Amino acid sequence: MTLAESSESPRWHALASTEVITRVGADENVGLVSEEVARRRERDGDNTLPERPGRSMADVFLGQFRNPLIYLLFGAAALALALGETSDAIVIFTVVVVNAVIGTVQEGRAEHAIAALRHLASQKARVLRDGREHVIDARELVSGDILLVAAGDAITADARLIECAALSVSEAALTGESVAVSKLPAPVAADAQLADRTSMAYAGTLVTAGRGRAVVTAIGVTTEVGRIAALAETTRPPKTPLERRIDQFGRYVMVGAGAMLVVFFAIGLWRGIPFTQVAMIAISQVVGFVPEGLPVAMTIALAVGVQRMARRRAIVRRLSAVETLGSTTVICSDKTGTLTKNEMTVTAIWLPSGRDLAITGSGYAPDGAVHEREQRVDASTDRELAVLLEALVLCNDSHVSQAADGERRWGIVGDPTEAALVTVAMKGGVDPDAVRRRLPRRAELPFDSAVKMMATQHDTPSGPRIVFKGAIEAILGLCRDQEANERVRHTAEAMANQALRVLAVAEIEHGELDTREGYAPLRGRATLLGLVGEIDPPREEAIEAVARCRSAGIRPVMVTGDHVATAVAIARTLGIAREGDLAIDGVELEKLSDAELGERLDRVAVFARVLPAQKVRIVSAYQRAGEVVAMTGDGVNDAPALVRADVGVAMGITGTDAAKQAAKIVVTDDNFGTIVAAVEEGRVVYRNIKKAALFLFATSLAEVLVLLLAMALGYPPPFAAVQILWNNLVTEGVITVNLVMDPAEGDEMLRPPTKTDEALITRPMMRRLAVMTPAIVVTTLGWFIYRTSTGIPPAVASAETFTLLAVCEWFNVLNCLSERQSALSLRLFRNPWLLGGLVVGNLLQVMVIFAPPFNDIFHTVPFSIEAVIGIGLAGSLVLWVEEVRKLVVRRSSAQASRVRATGA
Repeated sequence: MTLAESSESPRWHALASTEVITRVGADENVGLVSEEVARRRERDGDNTLPERPGRSMADVFLGQFRNPLIYLLFGAAALALALGETSDAIVIFTVVVVNAVIGTVQEGRAEHAIAALRHLASQKARVLRDGREHVIDARELVSGDILLVAAGDAITADARLIECAALSVSEAALTGESVAVSKLPAPVAADAQLADRTSMAYAGTLVTAGRGRAVVTAIGVTTEVGRIAALAETTRPPKTPLERRIDQFGRYVMVGAGAMLVVFFAIGLWRGIPFTQVAMIAISQVVGFVPEGLPVAMTIALAVGVQRMARRRAIVRRLSAVETLGSTTVICSDKTGTLTKNEMTVTAIWLPSGRDLAITGSGYAPDGAVHEREQRVDASTDRELAVLLEALVLCNDSHVSQAADGERRWGIVGDPTEAALVTVAMKGGVDPDAVRRRLPRRAELPFDSAVKMMATQHDTPSGPRIVFKGAIEAILGLCRDQEANERVRHTAEAMANQALRVLAVAEIEHGELDTREGYAPLRGRATLLGLVGEIDPPREEAIEAVARCRSAGIRPVMVTGDHVATAVAIARTLGIAREGDLAIDGVELEKLSDAELGERLDRVAVFARVLPAQKVRIVSAYQRAGEVVAMTGDGVNDAPALVRADVGVAMGITGTDAAKQAAKIVVTDDNFGTIVAAVEEGRVVYRNIKKAALFLFATSLAEVLVLLLAMALGYPPPFAAVQILWNNLVTEGVITVNLVMDPAEGDEMLRPPTKTDEALITRPMMRRLAVMTPAIVVTTLGWFIYRTSTGIPPAVASAETFTLLAVCEWFNVLNCLSERQSALSLRLFRNPWLLGGLVVGNLLQVMVIFAPPFNDIFHTVPFSIEAVIGIGLAGSLVLWVEEVRKLVVRRSSAQASRVRATGA
């Protein structure tokens, strides 16, 4: 029993079709009558999925205020308003609202994974009703309808098959199985997995060949697709690593602000300062301690990352996914269509003379050739090859053709496995249309999964010819030379070990098919023409991408609905599976407890034949182990896991709408390498956020210490609360938003992923703060004390100190560009946006000091040009102190490298 099947639902696949028809109250010859259809629609509703209301823009906007840093600012604004400082309160409140507006615009309207699954409503279905065939909207289907399907039709409800004629259905979007499934009306085992239920047809799949009749057993939310949709709807994405770090940082800031508030009031009362004045100083302290520019900086950094990823063909649908992808430690990748091309391709041919042939090219375009020992061979000069390739075309119902628009795109009609056979014939110099005209088909035995082969009869100048293709054992049972069978089996096994799907091809030169007698009269008469090996080939770029993942400390894991042997072989080719790694299939996974699964996670490279709920379980297991998980996929069956993962990544070309809507990132070129490139961009984004956090926290801490020390030493506050707010929002803002645009430093993919428990401000950053912040405090407070001692008016001393703080920040932002490299190098010119921000910051500071309308608002007065020069020189001290630290670090690192080299 799977998640897709409640304990009360009959196991339709295990029941005889006649019993199913009886249970659902259907008539396979007449179908339902109109009155019964109306009654069932009244009872069960439409064949659609319910729409869950999304978040309104108001909800998104209000969500921006759920942040500890914002709570502190609200408290400061309320305190200022209570003390009659209305203008200060308005400015603080304005800052908070502006931050919320920016966050709302960037986040946009939320999209829902469930929405894409509702496309069923616009599809059509052929049904038998009132004894006649009707074409209806898929939404009108009801349980008990007799569904009629043929090649090219989409299955729009779950149905139990009653009758099949060479029916094959592609279920890749639902199960991950890359090869179309042959369907039969015979019941299967009750415990059969979803991919093995050959007696069922499921909504969301596509008929690739043949025709059939089926009775509808489930519609809407009760279908397999509907249950997956429900799973996707109830699955909730976890908080991103950055969100967790910001929450932790916010709590620390609140505790720090509370502690400093107590210290301020204690010192104020000790100094005998009036309560109102102490309260206003406390507001200044809270406003100064809160780096309110950080939310804006993060939003801009993520938005810049979105734009850069878009240029690298990764479309970001959730802003938070940018940084999360950079923190990824495990990539759980689907196989079909993600690591492979989802295009069956013949790569090997074995001929009875003992020749091994290799075929180049992939997909359905006939670009490539047949080679023997690196020499090209062609059907026009190689009779043995020609006979085989002609047989592949004749015993085949599929067609391959180029797009009508003249582009180099090739499409198929029919089964992908058969289409690959037509393609290899074209590569070998055979014209399929010409062969079919020259040797017309006169009779056939369609592919039957019970006997696992197909046969066709053709007219030739010398008489009728029968051609066979199918499973090895089935074809060998028809052949004359039974002594050679062991050698053929050994060859086929060797090909299968290379993840190839092996087909055997044979012929009877003079023989006729008897569709009533079947294959029995033909046994012992056929001649083997060869073996053909097909594969859904790995993407060439995926091999390099997997190697880059490993060098970056990211573990790739294959999670697929395909068979274990195929998955493991592909995983080994890509470098995902290595010596000693494990492969677990869905049946084994079901038997493992969560604890047992957790013990094996480090050794598992492949999860195969897994169901949608099991994919979610796998992702959750990695998350419990502390991993940041990216999940890639393209099918409906991937949607719940894409939602549950820290970052869901969908394929843009082959991906279903459900996968794209569930994912946070959509890769437009279906290239696994693009995912790795997006990881690199994510790491750049996080590094830039840390640069911004270092810069803002150094300044915020310095502002508070200057206020605290000034009061402790008996001086008036050097800054007004509104000046600090201007500094934090404008002076820092025009720099910070450009600092986060810093380009990559080049070593992002050589570093390990960021640990999930790493704080936003790390210990190395704290050591840098221990140098930066005292430099700003000493410079700023020293200037204020010095200028006050010269007897200049307090307003002038305050304006100069306020400006000096801005100058210190301009120099300090240069310190934050790199942990080790000197700011005096050409690094500054790598980011022209930062240069522009410094220019704008200077102009705005001049305006707020020297423009009369701003003097009253920000409590400033103009000062002399001599003071301007002195302020510039004093502020540069912050740069020189950090340059000395960097020089010491570089020399220590170089010396350590020489010691290691000598020791080696």
